[in-house]
Amino acid sequence: MKPVLSSIELLANPPAVEMLISALDEKSFRAARYNRLERVQRLLDQSDVDVLVLSLGADLPWLSGYEAMPLERLTALVISKGSLPTLIVPELEAPRVRLDDELFKLLVWREGTDPYALVAELGAGAKTIAVSDRMWARALLELQRNLPGARWISASALLAPLRGTKDDLELVMLARAAHITDSVAFALLDAEIPMAGLSEKHVSADISRRLIAAGLARVNFAIVGSGPNSASPHHEPGARLIEVGDPVVCDFGGVYSILDEPGYCSDITRTVVVGEVPDGFMELYDALALAQNAARSAVSSFISGQDLDRVARAAIAEAGYGEFFIHRTGHGIGLEEHEEPYVAIDNSHALGARAAFSIEPGIYLPGRYGARIEDICVSDEDRGVSLNLAPRKLSAI
Repeated sequence: MKPVLSSIELLANPPAVEMLISALDEKSFRAARYNRLERVQRLLDQSDVDVLVLSLGADLPWLSGYEAMPLERLTALVISKGSLPTLIVPELEAPRVRLDDELFKLLVWREGTDPYALVAELGAGAKTIAVSDRMWARALLELQRNLPGARWISASALLAPLRGTKDDLELVMLARAAHITDSVAFALLDAEIPMAGLSEKHVSADISRRLIAAGLARVNFAIVGSGPNSASPHHEPGARLIEVGDPVVCDFGGVYSILDEPGYCSDITRTVVVGEVPDGFMELYDALALAQNAARSAVSSFISGQDLDRVARAAIAEAGYGEFFIHRTGHGIGLEEHEEPYVAIDNSHALGARAAFSIEPGIYLPGRYGARIEDICVSDEDRGVSLNLAPRKLSAI
């Protein structure tokens, strides 16, 4: 599979990443999917799971290259031990499928027929069936009715560790997504994005336009929280006009895609101040920056999600802001903007090598202001690399 990364350090080198992206072709994506399917088949052989049924969510495109629309009609990739997978799709969606008959068989169902019976036929005799976490409840209930003797489990138990270890193609796509998004973060920090006197919604739309112009296929979110709204981590940009003296939290990202393949996500947060820094904010921001840097420096394949979370949390608590850090330190990223592994107190598992995730501690003083700094990082052995290169020093714009 092309390209081959000689070192994850290359991921922090935008020109090198662009060269690697230029080497990608359809064969690169096909080869990646073949490798993933082989890994899944090996894992199935070693497990007590007889059948995988992958529907909505990222598991399906990760293995097949096909992204199902979130419809009530059933789409499912059925994978059994020792046989070629079967992709079951409704007839009206079949033209969107790029058939790869070395990767899967295509089975099209017509309106008025029962697609669940098709899955039941393929899964006949299965004792344990693993299904996508994102499958509609209605679909799961119908499958359970058609296969009443089976035990049902989440496919994440099998697939999350595999998807959490990113292959070369995925890391290069994630790096390119991060660097494109960085270009808008640089514009933000260089005061090229007007803010004073404009609404949060206006600035959010401006950031979104810039992300598309820079090369993303779509924008997933563009949070702009100003003044007291900066203390709301997932604030929805609204009509509030940004004032001089406001801290402004800008959290944005989207999807980078080439060759009509499923795209990979970006996510960055930078906090700026419009004009003069308000009283007490510099102390808060310095504590936050210290915590975020400490967590990034602690990244390795061996550290667990909870221990990495504790690194950031301890630094913020030591500065006296512990009760105001109200969310986890980070989340995995890939085909989905939030996926495993999570940098959170309830994740006792090691992150592993070639995992991609955010490091994004925040401090939020209700009714006053807040701040967050976020980068996407990749772990490898005893070190980590930040894909985002935009400065983290507080910018007064």
